[in-house]
Amino acid sequence: MILVTGATGFLGSELVRRLLLNGEKVRAMKRASSNIPEILKNEGGLEWVDADLLDYYSLEDAMQGIGQVYHCAALVSLSAKDKKQMMKVNVEGTRNLLDVCAANNVVKFLHVSSVSAVGNSKKGELITEKHHWEFSTRQSGYSISKYESEMEVFRAAAEGLNAVIINPGIIIGKNAGTEGSGQLFETIRKGLSFYPGGSFAYVDVEDVVTAMIALMESDISDERYIITSENKTYRELFTEIALQFGKKPPVIALKPWMLESARLGAVIASAFTGKNYGLSKDTVRTAFKKQNYSNEKIKKALNLEFKSVKDSIAEVCSTYNKN
Repeated sequence: MILVTGATGFLGSELVRRLLLNGEKVRAMKRASSNIPEILKNEGGLEWVDADLLDYYSLEDAMQGIGQVYHCAALVSLSAKDKKQMMKVNVEGTRNLLDVCAANNVVKFLHVSSVSAVGNSKKGELITEKHHWEFSTRQSGYSISKYESEMEVFRAAAEGLNAVIINPGIIIGKNAGTEGSGQLFETIRKGLSFYPGGSFAYVDVEDVVTAMIALMESDISDERYIITSENKTYRELFTEIALQFGKKPPVIALKPWMLESARLGAVIASAFTGKNYGLSKDTVRTAFKKQNYSNEKIKKALNLEFKSVKDSIAEVCSTYNKN
């Protein structure tokens, strides 16, 4: 049987659905407070289990009879106030899960990390798995937590666990809803005039799932793979989304000081309202950072071809327009 953590999330639920379509027996792990996503509500053969990454004994119960583990669960935030909790969930929680896997002789473990745990390249170069991640005051709490969780996986691999890591870029897909990458689509659908000057890598959720299953079924172990389709500037991405929605593309280039002013305004507003407006120092830095990644290692390892970002955007926008 296969265990999937974070099964109620965007990636986890897509993975579970694909595994079920492939005829696999799946145990989907969730927190007691989590809701089952729509795409899995009618899957009668799916076994759900309530467990917490920070509760070792609940993980032991969830692991009974499990041969393969896909670890998709993680806390994602660019807010400094969430750093302590991210370190607990993403690092300590991963450590707990790995220890339980080792104690129960799990056949293989796949860890979902992030490109944020990969190092930076020299100007003009694509970032690869060989670029060394370095601690600095400019690293986000999320990036630190994902890097340290990877170190836990490599530690477990050195102790004998058969494990592999993936580092996806921003994952997009028609079932994202209005959370995560889906929030960006929703914002542009409502109308957006501005774009920041940075760039990033994107990948369709179906391609991520394909790579995950192929890696799990392969003989590959103790490796990490960047999973991306294409690198896009934010202007290119925002423009393509806007055009698919029949909206005017953004034409005003944001300047760092403009977003920084907005961040300070959000901090002040938050003090009065108690609401989180989603702007942090890490958000501002990311918006203007040019981060372009290479997918050559995974393409060579699995002979994969990725769906274009343009086609992925068209699918997402088409789903929005039907609703």
